[in-house]
Amino acid sequence: MKAIIFSILFIITLGEFSFGQAVESGLKDNLTSQKDLKKIIVYGSDTCHYCIDTKAYLKEKKIDFIYYDVDVNLLKQREMLIKMQKAGLSADNLSLPVVDLYGKLIMNGANFEDFLKKLDTSKN
Repeated sequence: MKAIIFSILFIITLGEFSFGQAVESGLKDNLTSQKDLKKIIVYGSDTCHYCIDTKAYLKEKKIDFIYYDVDVNLLKQREMLIKMQKAGLSADNLSLPVVDLYGKLIMNGANFEDFLKKLDTSKN
């Protein structure tokens, strides 16, 4: 897990030095739009069984969501890390999936069932 976190931080740092302001201007255009804020956003990985189970749960409950694979989409990975930083969540404890529940970030913790219950907006 620490290797994944280190890799993510390394890629972000490398991107900063390589692309500079070009990435910043492009990032503003590619950040989640206002209309997407009305949906749950799931940041995950297609190789993560918790991410796959989370998507299946949301589909089963017919909850509208957007999914971004942060292994493939580095702009969305960066967006996720920026949101985590703003929410005061440490990347040291990164546990996928990270879910933006209408502006509130939630990560999978020790109990996956409790995590899934937090996603069921019909109960909130």
